[in-house]
Amino acid sequence: MSDDRRLAVLRAIVQDYVSSHEPVGSKVLVERHQLGVSPATIRNDMAVLEEEGYITQPHTSAGRIPTDKGYRLFVDRLAGVKPMSAAEKRAIQTFLDGADDLDDIVDRTVRLLAQITRQAAVVQYPSLSRAAVRHVELVSVGGRSALLVLITDSGRVEQRVLDIRSATDVEALGVSLAALRTRLNASVAGKRLREARDALTDVVQATPAADMAIAAEVAAALGDCLTASLEERVVIAGTANLVKSSSDLTTSLGSVLEALEEHVVLLRLVQEMAEDPEHDRGALTVRIGAENLHLGLDGTSVVTSGYGTGSDTVLARLGVLGPTRMDYPTTMAAVRAVSRYVSRILAQ
Repeated sequence: MSDDRRLAVLRAIVQDYVSSHEPVGSKVLVERHQLGVSPATIRNDMAVLEEEGYITQPHTSAGRIPTDKGYRLFVDRLAGVKPMSAAEKRAIQTFLDGADDLDDIVDRTVRLLAQITRQAAVVQYPSLSRAAVRHVELVSVGGRSALLVLITDSGRVEQRVLDIRSATDVEALGVSLAALRTRLNASVAGKRLREARDALTDVVQATPAADMAIAAEVAAALGDCLTASLEERVVIAGTANLVKSSSDLTTSLGSVLEALEEHVVLLRLVQEMAEDPEHDRGALTVRIGAENLHLGLDGTSVVTSGYGTGSDTVLARLGVLGPTRMDYPTTMAAVRAVSRYVSRILAQ
């Protein structure tokens, strides 16, 4: 549809329907919007929009509401994602800046998104299949106990307290662990997690015979940390927001909540959005209604954006899920702003 006037009519219908929750008639459009044409022309434009599938009449004698196709055209023709206010940006920054580690960042992010968008928020943990080991710390903490810390370049920190059962000389354990730490970092630092896990056997075999048993215990624990870090996870918040807006869903609330409980479904959804050939991996992406092929989510809209440690390093996605009757400009602005702040924090 290339007619700018009809696009303006569609935009007005979307905006009014989102704000009022009521079907929009031609009279309302004339009263609320300066469209510069007669009511008869607007009625004609609405008839064409309906014929082309952009709006529909929910019941006889009612106004019109947008269809999924209408929302898609509205989103695609947005002049730009409206910027958030300075106060909103400061609030986001203040809330996220206090995070201590990656778990805290993810937790704060998902709660923040749910709060500011009033939708269900989803944050995918950084995809550690692309992450690398930044550093391994290994120190004696008294007796046969040792602290093992794995730090990745995505900000993930895994800690384990080990009981080194093979340590026969407790007094010399600290020296043995320090030497092992040096060998571990020389072998695994900078490697992807799977590569680092595969390199642990060589580290053990290169350890002097006297400390080989200790090295084997530490390597086994570090291998568990690396394996655990490879698990793909998502975190959800704000499902109560869906309950409040259940009347706007075009599918049953139960089926949506059931789909949200299946984290595998959400992981597949965000990964598909990351791999969308029409967008860059880190781009803001919107799926509307039936574009979501997963059972239970075909009556919702999903807005996501990639985040990472820089413009060239996108590790995962975050976003929101809600009814197709969504304030798209505001929601898109919030998702984009939060993803940028999270990326900035991880980069630091």
